[in-house]
Amino acid sequence: MDKTLLADLIRFNGIETAFTDAWGNPTTVAEQDQIKLLKALGFDVEDEALAQSQLEERQKLHWLEPIDPVSVQSQSSLNGPGQYNLQVRLPIDEVHAVLTVTITTEQGEAHQFTFSAIDAELSGVTVLDGALDHEQSGTEIQQYDWSFQADLPLGYHKLQLAVAGDEDVYEQSLIITPDKCFQPADFNQQKQWGVSVQLYGVKSETNWGIGDFADLARLVSHLAKQGADFVGLNPIHALYPAMPESASPYSPSSRRWLNLIYLSVPLLPGFGQCQQTAHLVQAPGFVEKLAAQRAKDWVDYSGVMQLKLPVLKTLFHWFSEHQQQVPELVTAFENFKQQGGDSLRQLALYDALHLHLIAQNPDAWGWPNWPEQYRSAVSEAVKAFAAEHQDDIEFFSYLQFCAQQQLATVQQQAKDSGMLLGLYRDLAVGVSEASTEIWANPDLYCRNASVGAPPDILGPKGQNWGLPPMLPYQLFRQAYRPMIELFRANMQDSGALRIDHVMALLRLWWVPKGAKSAGEGAYMYYPIMDLLGILALESQRQQAVVIGEDLGTVPDGIFELLQQFGMYSYRIFFFEQAEDGGFISPAHYPVQAMSALTTHDMPTLIGFWHCSDLKLGLDIGLYTEQILPGLYQDRHKAKQKILDSLHGHQALPADFGREIDSMGMSRTLSFAMQQHLAKGSCQLLCLQLEDWMEMTEPVNVPGTSDEYPNWRRKLSMTLEQLEVQPHINQHLQNLTANRRSGLYS
Repeated sequence: MDKTLLADLIRFNGIETAFTDAWGNPTTVAEQDQIKLLKALGFDVEDEALAQSQLEERQKLHWLEPIDPVSVQSQSSLNGPGQYNLQVRLPIDEVHAVLTVTITTEQGEAHQFTFSAIDAELSGVTVLDGALDHEQSGTEIQQYDWSFQADLPLGYHKLQLAVAGDEDVYEQSLIITPDKCFQPADFNQQKQWGVSVQLYGVKSETNWGIGDFADLARLVSHLAKQGADFVGLNPIHALYPAMPESASPYSPSSRRWLNLIYLSVPLLPGFGQCQQTAHLVQAPGFVEKLAAQRAKDWVDYSGVMQLKLPVLKTLFHWFSEHQQQVPELVTAFENFKQQGGDSLRQLALYDALHLHLIAQNPDAWGWPNWPEQYRSAVSEAVKAFAAEHQDDIEFFSYLQFCAQQQLATVQQQAKDSGMLLGLYRDLAVGVSEASTEIWANPDLYCRNASVGAPPDILGPKGQNWGLPPMLPYQLFRQAYRPMIELFRANMQDSGALRIDHVMALLRLWWVPKGAKSAGEGAYMYYPIMDLLGILALESQRQQAVVIGEDLGTVPDGIFELLQQFGMYSYRIFFFEQAEDGGFISPAHYPVQAMSALTTHDMPTLIGFWHCSDLKLGLDIGLYTEQILPGLYQDRHKAKQKILDSLHGHQALPADFGREIDSMGMSRTLSFAMQQHLAKGSCQLLCLQLEDWMEMTEPVNVPGTSDEYPNWRRKLSMTLEQLEVQPHINQHLQNLTANRRSGLYS
């Protein structure tokens, strides 16, 4: 391809051709990989003339619109508080026309201004040639930046532009944002600790074979008594009721809605009154299956759903038939549906249709392989199905309502119990190809590429996550509404939000379909300042702290930018090493951060210390016999450095061994490592239940699918057992004391 054309296409689409890799090496994206990505974006790379024409047409769309569909501006701009900017584009013969700008705030207050473009600052000029609007072909279009002052509140406002002599009125979503995300005033008083839990893996004597919202409430209550300030959750996004084995929380159907499998069935209205429900759950066969599911060490998603779904249907029928007895519940449900709007209805429709189709064809895993007439959410066949199955759609809407109510109850309980933050949710980086989000809004996503990561320390071969990315251009065209809804929904009923792979606000590694490896991709840039502003606005409105998972390859200056916006960084103990291999003291971690020993993508403490992850990696083909000795040697060195650091901080008893040879992980060592972090400077400390229970098996092995049963391993103790472990309870009390004293800070 012509070099100039290639450069123009790359620049227009925001593709990065050179970056610094995880090891600090300058890296250039191969030209053939750049071209593959342009093809994924819809450009005809085989026909240069056509590709040039496609580029020009997209550029013209920008110039033919008098104003952008959206503008995100800070309430305290560089020009001073209340100073805002409007960019207008007009044919040269209209730049003297009187322009009327009307801004209607969320509260309904109107602000009106008049000006002429010629009096503003000229910021761009183009001459349209062969424009879509042929009357303007050959016309010069001028772009002006007009500054104005207004007392606008934070929020989402409507700006309208009228041009004298033009009957059309042009609209823009004007979003006024704060400078920072929410930070509780109490953060200044003391440091906090909490746990991260994979909710599906929680065991109890009362759940139905999978952790649920009732279990979460019990865990919150217990930990609050021990001094914890938050409980972190895996992504609890909506998955696939018709395909329960599609269980990865990071490959959801919709990130705006909840995973119905977490419903605590006995907490639904009518459970104690519905005779049909009682008939089901008291049947000997049901009782036997329920006991079997509780006893399993790995979640059987299909088995759990087979237990829950029929009972949930009886409870929905009870609700439908007894609405006069629960008028407040009916009103709340109607309000929920109204607020959920099209998004809720599309999810409920998708779930109902999926269940219907999979009953006919067990291989109907998602809309891409459904019969052609059902592959569009707005097709006539889908509309006909919706008309004929209103009850099924209402059923799934009702389950979402119940899930939201149960989650809200847990968060309120957490706050009432004295937790500063309560629940801390996790926002996945994307959705799977079979998702409701893509089915309902296909223009927003590039299905010819996948999100992933270039080669780095965690994945030396790169990673391909199989998640179609959002198109930055379409996100802008849709006035960022999909992101606004995502942030808002995931901050609802939570005190904090962890954004998985927070670099996605700046750039995402796109891997074109058909690439031989995940390394054959490139970074696609996103409008980070706009997205950070929206994130800060929703954070302040929902009173939710934002934590950015900033592991992996992070460009210079981004850490500082995220800190400036009040976002909390992520510090993993095992990754915090100095150049000599020694482990950095937690006293030197940034205050505005969350520290942790391990994550769901890493081995447990015992697993790390005993090299169980390396043995497992060999067994399932992640590692070869040739590289394993080097990995063992590196691990041995790391363990010795950890031991040296702990002794250097007097975090271990003086008589505790100092040589790593033949030293296994002990309770003393495990708890010492956790207390070592607790004394550090980070505002937040997050630990894992697995390490209190001295578990070995990982919950997820990155880079695997069928090789390992990811997202299924349960905890080794029930909640009832956890609550009465004296050594764990003493450990938690010590955590609270060390967090409050901040010995290393």
